[in-house]
Parts: sequence; C-alpha cells; structure tokens
Amino acid sequence: MDCGKILRVTDYAHYLEKHRLKMYRDKLEEALAGASMENNKTVIIAVVNKAYVDGDKSMLDMFLDGFWVGEGTRELVKHLLIVAVDQTSYERCTFLGLHCYKLGTDDVDFAGEKVFMSPDFLDMMWRRTQFLGDVLKLGYSFIFTDTDVIWLRNPFPRLRDLNETLDLQISTDNFNGDDRSESNPINTGFYMVRSNNRTIALFNSWYGLKNSSNGKKEQDVLNELISQGVIAKLGLKVKFLNTKFFSGFCQDSGDVKSVVTVHANCCRTITAKLADLTAVIHDWQRFKSFSGDANQTAAFHWSPHDRCMDSWNH
Repeated sequence: MDCGKILRVTDYAHYLEKHRLKMYRDKLEEALAGASMENNKTVIIAVVNKAYVDGDKSMLDMFLDGFWVGEGTRELVKHLLIVAVDQTSYERCTFLGLHCYKLGTDDVDFAGEKVFMSPDFLDMMWRRTQFLGDVLKLGYSFIFTDTDVIWLRNPFPRLRDLNETLDLQISTDNFNGDDRSESNPINTGFYMVRSNNRTIALFNSWYGLKNSSNGKKEQDVLNELISQGVIAKLGLKVKFLNTKFFSGFCQDSGDVKSVVTVHANCCRTITAKLADLTAVIHDWQRFKSFSGDANQTAAFHWSPHDRCMDSWNH
C-alpha cells in the first residue's frame, strides 16, 4: 500500500474537518453578532426543535408571549438568538423574523418531542452544552433560557453584577436561602454565564464527562461537579438564584410583585407545560389588572400546576 497516498488522504480529511469547523465558527459568530448587546457581547439563547414549534399554539409561541406581556421584556427580543436543531424549527424561526441559527447535529434526528430522560433527550441536552461552550470560546456571554421559561420581567436588573465578578448565575429548583450555597439544587433551564477562561474551563470539564455520564442528564453531571468542588478548583464566582425571583413549578415564587421568570420545571411533557404555562400567563394578566389594589395583590395566588403534576402518571 502506498503510504504517501494514505498520508495525502489523511491530510485531506484533516483539511475538510478544519474547514468545516471554521465555517461553523464563522456562521455562529455572525449569528451571535446579530443578536448581541452592543456594549458587552451578551446574547439570550434558546434552543428549539420541531416539537417546540408545531401546533396552533407552540412552546415557542408561548415563550414569545411572555416577552409581549412582560414588563420591560419586548425590547429584549432583538437580543434573542433561537438555535434550531432541525429544518422545520429553523424555518419557523425565520418566518417569525427572529435571530436564528441552524445547529448541525451530526445526523441525529432531534425533531420530535424528547420526553424527559429519554436517550434522545439526553443527547440533545449534551449537544446543547457543547454548543454553549463554543459560544463562550467565541467571547460571548449569554443568558441561556429554556423555552418553557416565561419572562414576566426583564431579568437583567436582578442579574446585574456591578463589579463584574460573577462568572455564573444559575437557577435552582428549590432555593435553600443562601445564594452562595453549593447545596442548592441547580436547574440548567435558566442561567447567565460570563465568557472568560474560568467558565470555558468549566464547560470543557462538564462536556468532557459526557461519555462517562452513564445516562445522566447534563444538569445532574454539573450538580456532581459542583459537589466535588469544581467552583473552588476553577476559582469561579457563582450565585444561585432565589426562586422568589427566578421561580418554577418545583417552587413557586411567593411574591408576584418581584417574580421575574416562571419555569415549567418538574413537568414531563410539552402538552402539560403548555397547559400550565397558559395558566401562568392568565394569572399574570389577572395580577396586572389589579391596578394597584393592595387587597387583591395580597390575595394573589398562582393556579395549581395540575397538568404537570399529572404528567408523571403517564
């Protein structure tokens, strides 16, 4: 066998891979630049697939409704980058006139609904983690948000870091009262990351555990890394977000006058999420209609998340 020919074929394969990666980075940087905030290279990122854009009222529609009815949120849409993992969701995104990016998925079909903890769900979560690490490497900071998170208020005032010392601010399923406590159970459905060498190292370590994760979701692996001391090891400054402001179905906010986001966590299916998030929108509009009535505000309560609770029985 001609060794020189083998080397030429190998060199060509390396060239193609290098070219592919350059095109990926160029297209990604173009998309990020289009959505970025001018002063600090920060973007809002959400990932969708066909299941999240299908239907008369899709999860993406519900997500965007939050920006429409929220306080100080409409202008944030221009900084929102929708990352589509299939052609249908990409076409829907472009039809809506949003900033859109089509993410290559190595021929894996991510179009259908990925039920919580199914193999396809886990694959999609890990691909998302890899992608977000690439965003950091391009020098962009971001808020990552699941589309089952309703933004009722602009989160940036609550996430403001005047001294620019925080590397990661991450939501929790149940807040333990201490925003520096590493025993808070994190939720990767909403978090803000500053691009720097420390956070890039975190994402490299995190994604590097994919093949040895034994069917765990990326959130569980990050939780384990935190419990094993990765924050101190990398010198990270981390804030765990209070559910009073960044709430979810696992732990409702008790303060509708302060709540910023509502996440349909502790819920298994898209249908259940849509039903109970619709109730959240209605609750919010009911609160807004009180027009300063202190008695009505004091009596406010969130509707029960019945469909999400029932989703675990099927």
